[in-house]
Amino acid sequence: MKPVIAVILAGGEGERLSILSSIRAKPAVPFGGKYRIIDFTLSNCVNSGIDSVLVLTQYNPRSLNDHIGLGRPWDLDRTKGGVKLLQPYIRRGRVAEWYRGTADAVLQNFNVIENEAGDMLLILAGDHIYKMDYAPFIAAHKRKRADVTIAVRRVPLVEATRMGILAIDDQDRVTEWQEKPKQPKSDLASMGVYVFSKRALRRWLSEDRIDFGSHVIPAMLEGGARVFGYRFDGYWQDVGTIQSFWEANMALLDDDPELDLYDRDWLIHTRSEERAPAKVGPTAQVHRSLVSHGCVINGTVVNSVLSPGVRVDVGAVVRDSIVMFDSVIRTGAVVDRAILDKEVVIGQGALVGEGPDFDTPNKQEPGRLNTGITVVGKQSVVPRGAKLGRNVKVGERVRPADFPTRTIRAGGTVDHKVRPSGRHDAEADTDAPPARVSVIGGE
Repeated sequence: MKPVIAVILAGGEGERLSILSSIRAKPAVPFGGKYRIIDFTLSNCVNSGIDSVLVLTQYNPRSLNDHIGLGRPWDLDRTKGGVKLLQPYIRRGRVAEWYRGTADAVLQNFNVIENEAGDMLLILAGDHIYKMDYAPFIAAHKRKRADVTIAVRRVPLVEATRMGILAIDDQDRVTEWQEKPKQPKSDLASMGVYVFSKRALRRWLSEDRIDFGSHVIPAMLEGGARVFGYRFDGYWQDVGTIQSFWEANMALLDDDPELDLYDRDWLIHTRSEERAPAKVGPTAQVHRSLVSHGCVINGTVVNSVLSPGVRVDVGAVVRDSIVMFDSVIRTGAVVDRAILDKEVVIGQGALVGEGPDFDTPNKQEPGRLNTGITVVGKQSVVPRGAKLGRNVKVGERVRPADFPTRTIRAGGTVDHKVRPSGRHDAEADTDAPPARVSVIGGE
């Protein structure tokens, strides 16, 4: 097979993930305990024999850059090929601007792409969870002598309104395309995964075609280009909402999960610091959960996903929840149907996700937090004895002094209040974790 260049679009803001993506790019959001979302696309590349990868970053890229680094965990630290991280830059005679869309991101970096070996280009989304061997996909593209081949799969009609929807004939040629239609004509959706011939991409990219789904693919169909679909029946999930993100994590706990993280023939690689083995103490109870290395469990963990370094103290309960790196749940606290970002501290006896009121949406973000999941932002401290209802949002770096009351009812929000320089709130540091010299992995 001739060399293939993979371009991973990893600049998405991911607004629907609320505070999980407010300080980091969506592809850098932790998933499945020890991984980041982008690990799945990067691992698909190397497992498919593709060793030339360009990652286009943009929004809050620091943690993504730190995570990928030189690409060593994916065997992409090479002198030829390997991984390159590209960000928007100022071109002579042009006003500095962010990528306006997926196709514009590729166009702005086409000078780099042109210099890479290979006559085919894989365009990949860096914010989906899936396992896919790209080799048969590329082979089908070559066999059809296609200008572009689009990976497609069937999706529930309720999700089709936020995707590219298409129809294909018995030769797999695309005959119709709808981009995010209000009334989808079918349930066959684009996965946002394309393989282009370089020649075709050079022809169809232009300044006024800023998005593949909205502009490039329709223009190619109208212009008579050879546009084909490739049916993919494996696991694929767009974790673009709080609910879908939570569900995809919880699905990993099934006895026979669709996404098998233990498949040694298709390993998911990640950047991972050395930590001690997970420790389950004499008072611990752990049921149907993923517990990562470095965790210390002395309480009860049920149906939950714990990232490295999480601590659950005696008498604490974590249920139906996602708890990210180095968070601490102190004695007697209960975390129920919640997502805790990195380095969160839940104070002694606090209740997070309390009460039966699942239906009251968050007043600040009603379109994002409306299914009963409470979310606590990075490095926040929930004070001892506090009660947080369903669909509550606690922002990043919130301290006990930021809480107007110890009871935050369903749909409420607590944000960090900026105080005059030099003012110290004694209570704010009461439950804070010990200082760390460094935490590998950025945000």
